[in-house]
Amino acid sequence: MSQDLLPESAIRFGVAAEDWRAAVRAAGDALVAAGTTTDAYTDAMIEAVETLGPYIVVAPGFALAHARPSEAVKRTGLSWVTLAEPVEFGSKNNDPVTLVVGLAAFDHDEHLQVMSKLAGVLANQAKLAELKASTDPAEVRAALLG
Repeated sequence: MSQDLLPESAIRFGVAAEDWRAAVRAAGDALVAAGTTTDAYTDAMIEAVETLGPYIVVAPGFALAHARPSEAVKRTGLSWVTLAEPVEFGSKNNDPVTLVVGLAAFDHDEHLQVMSKLAGVLANQAKLAELKASTDPAEVRAALLG
């Protein structure tokens, strides 16, 4: 994956979020700050969870916030947000969440490519724990994109 996929401006540590909506909004705000999406994409990510439930909580403590490719996506990219305090999303098996990764893809093929690479990195529980504890953007970028 390209280094442009996760710029430092899309990485945030110790973010305060009072609920899952604020946690998803933080991931969306990081995508917007990086020039990856517009605010409309953040709204779509929240709406997806409101409609479909907490399907984005894909592993213990980890949510992959995303929505369908749309005109709100300027380019494919990721955001990385660790939360100051765990947040409940309503996932019986994987709550509470401490890490929210935002994913915006320009099209379906790019969405699948990024998801596949991300899944490979995050399937390693030791690496995931190390990344959740990190406060070094370079370390996060190297682990995900290297």
